[in-house]
Amino acid sequence: MDFKHAVWESIPMEMMSDVISRKLFNGEKAMVAQVFLKKDAVVPLHSHESEQITYILKGALKFELQDREVVVHEGEILHIPSWVPHRAIALEDTLDLDIFSPLRQDWLTKDDEYLRRGEMEATS
Repeated sequence: MDFKHAVWESIPMEMMSDVISRKLFNGEKAMVAQVFLKKDAVVPLHSHESEQITYILKGALKFELQDREVVVHEGEILHIPSWVPHRAIALEDTLDLDIFSPLRQDWLTKDDEYLRRGEMEATS
């Protein structure tokens, strides 16, 4: 397979819901995504085969995983092992870079309804 080269600005934005959108770039065995979340957006509880590395470029996400809460701020990185159930809440408008291996087939085939519901965290 030939190498691939792209500029993030040239990759189409996929609007998942009113509060989550993303851009995807993948190779044969790994993929990277820019994920844009509005404040209070919720990524519902889910798990997947892929290992996930999340790098926060802007904002902050609160992850709930393994009966713990971990807040990941701008400039910080989180590793989520395969099959670990996790949920995330955007504490502010957030841009994160997610790296997955192997590929998230559900993202490539758009079979990711859990992410398209546009859930928001109730705020008091």
